Amino acid sequence: MRFKPFVEKYRPKNFKQVKGQGLAIGKLDRFMKTWPAKKACILHGPPGTGKTTLAYTLAYFLDREIFELNASDFRTKDKLNEVLRPALKQESLFKKNKIILIDEVDGIVADRGGLSELIYLIESSHFPVIITANDIWGSNFAALRKISELIPLGELDYRVIFSILEEICKLEGISVDRETLIAVAIKSKGDVRAAINDLQSLCSHNVSVLSERDKMESIFNVLRSVFKSPKPENVLDIFDKLDMPLDEVFLWIEENIPYEYQGKERVEELYKAVNALSMADVYRGRVRRQNYWRFFVYQSLLLSAGINIAKKKIYSSFTTYKRPTRVLKIWMSNQKNKHKKSVIIKYAKHSHMSKKKTAKEFFLLPYIINPDISHKLRLTEDEEKFLNELTEAHLPMIREKT
Repeated sequence: MRFKPFVEKYRPKNFKQVKGQGLAIGKLDRFMKTWPAKKACILHGPPGTGKTTLAYTLAYFLDREIFELNASDFRTKDKLNEVLRPALKQESLFKKNKIILIDEVDGIVADRGGLSELIYLIESSHFPVIITANDIWGSNFAALRKISELIPLGELDYRVIFSILEEICKLEGISVDRETLIAVAIKSKGDVRAAINDLQSLCSHNVSVLSERDKMESIFNVLRSVFKSPKPENVLDIFDKLDMPLDEVFLWIEENIPYEYQGKERVEELYKAVNALSMADVYRGRVRRQNYWRFFVYQSLLLSAGINIAKKKIYSSFTTYKRPTRVLKIWMSNQKNKHKKSVIIKYAKHSHMSKKKTAKEFFLLPYIINPDISHKLRLTEDEEKFLNELTEAHLPMIREKT
């Protein structure tokens, strides 16, 4: 049976299942009934309040296809045109109507041309457009607000979140005491998605407190569990037992995927594992760009359960896992170029040239810099040695040409 995160497994299928957002549902219903008076609506509010869920629930309720575009992945005018324009104009192959969902529109705020092009495309859309954003009140969004119906979603009360968690526990047939569920609901601060993810993590621990951690594991044991564990549920919390940043874990998994999935018969498994790794990298990038730390949950899920379910069957053969070499290669490259960079910086400052221009003319520096200039630049012994070695390496080539 394919593993599914609780947030996907228990995503509402109708508006009765959406709790705590009655006003937003009413406004969304009116928007659809009066469309195209306003071509788009903006569902805006804090993370985890159900913005994307409302859009999918609406599409499911109306039996419409939903075309989702994450704005942060298509930042330029050309990319938006290439992907969004056909979706806004062409009818679905499978259904008569569809809904266009533009998620995380905050992601294109700082990109030149992207937002104005989005507004232009929305105004010519043949289908309703639903936009989601955490914060819509920046000055850059003024024109977008003008053409859109604004639908705010507030943080959910902890009692509403508690009832959602309680219902999931009943459906899953798991027993979690009331005090723990209340603690999870309060800890989420109105973010129902975070609360559900915490509940799933809690259930995988099979304990009644959030802060409990098992003994630390070595990275090699963790890799073995991720790649070879028979059930994805077994590895959901695997990184909690590891004293290592998730970014570093990413490099270990990236390095060892080719060693785990070897041979022609495992090409499909390799593809699935690399695809999960790629999606984890997407969420890692969004964490860095948007400072939205909740995406760490998805990054962790993809690196653990996402990689785990790539295999078709359980393989008992032993695999020798290796340390990541990417960081080492970057370090070696930096070591190789560090003397060159430091000489460029010092000479550029001394000669009032830009570092870019100095770098282009760097091949001349070994012949220009004499002991007197070297003293003025305050070159270190290693930097002088580096320049001397360059001169000795280039002289035979110059003599041949002359």
